[in-house]
Amino acid sequence: MNPRAGAGPLRRLVVLRHAKSAWPEGVADHGRPLGPRGRRDAPVAGRVLAERDWLPDLAVCSTAARARATWELASAEWGTPPRVRFDRRVYAADAADLLAVARETPPEVGTLLLIGHNPGLEELVLTLAGSDMDGALDAVHEKFPTSAIAVLTWYGHTWQALAPGCALLTAMVVPRGRKP
Repeated sequence: MNPRAGAGPLRRLVVLRHAKSAWPEGVADHGRPLGPRGRRDAPVAGRVLAERDWLPDLAVCSTAARARATWELASAEWGTPPRVRFDRRVYAADAADLLAVARETPPEVGTLLLIGHNPGLEELVLTLAGSDMDGALDAVHEKFPTSAIAVLTWYGHTWQALAPGCALLTAMVVPRGRKP
């Protein structure tokens, strides 16, 4: 699939599922922190984003504690983190809600990082990807685990043009940290 080459600049949507969370008793879902594995994996996700040149111009992050902590640990791996917008709508959002959030991105943003939750993120990736590279769609269909990163590219003059099936899923990776 040709994601409409020539129909505007190349844009990239990087989707990051929050790192592994803990389930402390008496803590509401929105307030759940990262667990030990999540605290190891989130910085690795940040390094992967930097090493593969997937750093965003803007990040939009769920307001949930585990998503915010993922952002903080991942972006601490970069020299200068981009602007971040914490958006309550990303928490518990479905694919349509997430697409609406992405479409609000200013036109000067070439790469957007969206940090949130499943099943909405997985649904968004599957909705937007008209085709893939190296079996990335199969990997997303199989599982989109915590700390997973999906990279979608497409051409468009504005983010409002982002539509189902218009993107090429160029990668799906799951960064994991190791116990010291």
